[in-house]
Amino acid sequence: MGGAAALLASTNVLAQSADPKPWQLNMGRGVTTSAQHAYDAHMLALWVCVVIGVLVFGAMAVAMFRFRKSRGVTAATFSHNTTAEVIWTVVPIVILVLMAVPATQKLIAMYDTRDAAMTVKVTGVQWMWKYEYLGEDVVLTSRLDRESDRLRQSRGTTRAELDAHGHYLLDVDNQLVLPTHTKIRFVVTADDVIHSWWVPAFGWKQDAIPGLVNEAWTEILEPGVYRGQCAELCGKDHGFMPIVVRAVPPEEFDTWLAAEKAKNAPAIPAPGEPGPADAAPAADAAPAEAAASATQSPSAPAAPAAG
Repeated sequence: MGGAAALLASTNVLAQSADPKPWQLNMGRGVTTSAQHAYDAHMLALWVCVVIGVLVFGAMAVAMFRFRKSRGVTAATFSHNTTAEVIWTVVPIVILVLMAVPATQKLIAMYDTRDAAMTVKVTGVQWMWKYEYLGEDVVLTSRLDRESDRLRQSRGTTRAELDAHGHYLLDVDNQLVLPTHTKIRFVVTADDVIHSWWVPAFGWKQDAIPGLVNEAWTEILEPGVYRGQCAELCGKDHGFMPIVVRAVPPEEFDTWLAAEKAKNAPAIPAPGEPGPADAAPAADAAPAEAAASATQSPSAPAAPAAG
C-alpha cells in the first residue's frame, strides 16, 4: 500500500508540474515529444528576440545619451549608408533562416503519424467523448463526472464544496488510459457538430469534424494524469466536456487493457453445460419433436362390428 501511495503521489506531482499555473508568464514545457518541440522552438525565438531587443534599445539609449543636443553634439548630415543597409538586411535574413530550419523539421515531425504502436479513435458527441482502441475491441465513453454535474446544477452549492471537489468540471467518469514512451496515433472525428480535442500538456489540439477524420500523434514521456477540455464551441454544454488522460508505464497499460478485454469478452460456459449458441436450437427443437411424434403415432384400431 505504501509503495502504491508513493507512486500515486509522484504521478500527481508530475502531472501538476505540467498544468498551467496562475500568473504563469512563459509557456509550459509539456510532457510529450510534440510539446517539447514547440517549447524548444518558442525558447529559441524568445532568446533571439531578447538579444535583438537588447542591441536595438541599447543602441537607442547610447545614441540619445551620448549624442544629445545639450552636450553640443551636431547631427550628421548623411542620409544613406550602403554598408549599414546591407548589414541590417542580410543579418535578419540569416537569423530567420537559422530559425526556420529547425522549426520546419519539428513541424513536419508533428504531422508524421507513421510507425505508431497503437491507434485510438476519438469521437466527439454532444457532450461527451467516445474512445476506441482500434484492433483491441475496447470502447470507452467519457463524460463529466456525476459530482461535478450535481454541483453545477445545484443552486445551493457553496465555495467550500467546489474547493473540496479538487477538479470541479475537469473530472470524468472514465479516463482515457495510455502508455508512456509509446508513439500513439489518434484519429479524431465527431458525430454531430464540430468539437476540438485539447490537452494543453500534450502541446497540440485537433478539431473533431463530422464526416472528416483528422490525424495526430503523441508520445507521453512522463506518467501522470493530464486534463483538457473541448476547445470548440459546440452547444449549450460545451463547457462541460472535460478530457482526462491517465498515462501509465507500458506494463501497467497492458494489464489494464487485458482487464478491459476480459470485461467485454463473452462468458465461457462450464464443461458439460450448453453454450448460448447451443441452448437456443435445443429449445426450439423440443416443440418440433413433440409435434412430429404426435403426427407419426398409429391410430387406435376400430372396434369390431356387433354380430
